[in-house]
Amino acid sequence: MKKLGLAWQILIGLALGIAVGAIFYGNPLVTDILTPIGDVFIRLIKMIVLPIVISSLVVGIAGSGDMKKLGKIGFKTILYFEIITTVAIVIGLFAGNFFKPGLGIDMSHLAKTDIHQYVNTAENASHHSLADTFVNIVPTNIVQAMGNGDLLAIIFFSVLFGVGISVIGEKGKPVIHFLEAVSEAMFWMTNQIMKLAPLGVFALIGVTVAKFGISSLIPLGKLVIILYLSMFVFVLVVLGIVAKMCGTSIVKILKLLKDEIILAFSTASSEAVLPKLMLKMEQFGCPKSIVSFVVPTGYTFNLAGSALYQSLATLFIVQMYGINLPIWSQISIVVVLMLTSKGMAGVSGASLVVLLATVNSVGLPVEGVALIAGIDRILDMARTVVNVVGNGIASVVIAKWEGQFDHGKADTQK
Repeated sequence: MKKLGLAWQILIGLALGIAVGAIFYGNPLVTDILTPIGDVFIRLIKMIVLPIVISSLVVGIAGSGDMKKLGKIGFKTILYFEIITTVAIVIGLFAGNFFKPGLGIDMSHLAKTDIHQYVNTAENASHHSLADTFVNIVPTNIVQAMGNGDLLAIIFFSVLFGVGISVIGEKGKPVIHFLEAVSEAMFWMTNQIMKLAPLGVFALIGVTVAKFGISSLIPLGKLVIILYLSMFVFVLVVLGIVAKMCGTSIVKILKLLKDEIILAFSTASSEAVLPKLMLKMEQFGCPKSIVSFVVPTGYTFNLAGSALYQSLATLFIVQMYGINLPIWSQISIVVVLMLTSKGMAGVSGASLVVLLATVNSVGLPVEGVALIAGIDRILDMARTVVNVVGNGIASVVIAKWEGQFDHGKADTQK
């Protein structure tokens, strides 16, 4: 009998988790049992992410060691990220204006979620300038940056460290060999941890359904449907055009990343798939030096799914309160989101924090965020998938732009 693939195992875990959560809806005992299992799985993933990012990035950079070339790749990467996230924001605004998901919502029937823990962070974010973001890229203590999971600071250090190892020549070879071994060991650990993915997914989705129940979706069902449709259009049309311009197809990339897509959707965690995403994009024909820089950087700068969600959710709140928001105010939302969404990596509940900061900056009631926070997990599942697919395609774009994309490898993928 043929063994079930990982994607099927995760889907079965997802279905069983939904069933168990629905049956035991509101039962705290089920939540108490399943929460530690889901938390352990996510912790196992987070445990290996930083060693993989550092070792892969240093080895990749040391292999090229050309600062001019690195600067060019960095500029192209940030430029592409800014363009694609702006397109996502505009699509979110268009969907919100066209479908008007917030009209006719009876707020008295909505469950209000406590968002007090995010409010202070959001207030700080609204005063967080672009200059602050760039200053914070440079770590004062790399060990502390690792402890905080500050990806931008870690990337900055790893790039400089990789260039330094390249410059010192033969003396740096032992460090490269050591980090290559670290990278391989981490990917072996990734493969072992992925065997637990169906169990982790079962626990995580079971807790979500048991806490909130399927019924919590009904009052906000229109928002959920419109968000999912908008994400679907963004991936197939926008990212599809981008993939076509790179000489490949979005369907081929989606097939390549099917395991990662299902896992990202089920866990609502981009970090859960980062190691495998990097490995898959290398297998697809993108050089290690580009993948190891673009993908981790994209986890901060290329959150197209989150950007689309935040623009649509802002308009949802506007419509729910019956506020007339002119086009100039909507353009200001685009500008605010372009800035605030860039410094939020590693912040707990980052999308809610950015949404709070955005709502606050255009003078909307922050209580509106509390009304949709209860289903944030359901919305998060969709935006996480788009973030993951977007960062995979970004590797292809930069590799193609640099003339280093291996079409031969891409063509061999089923």
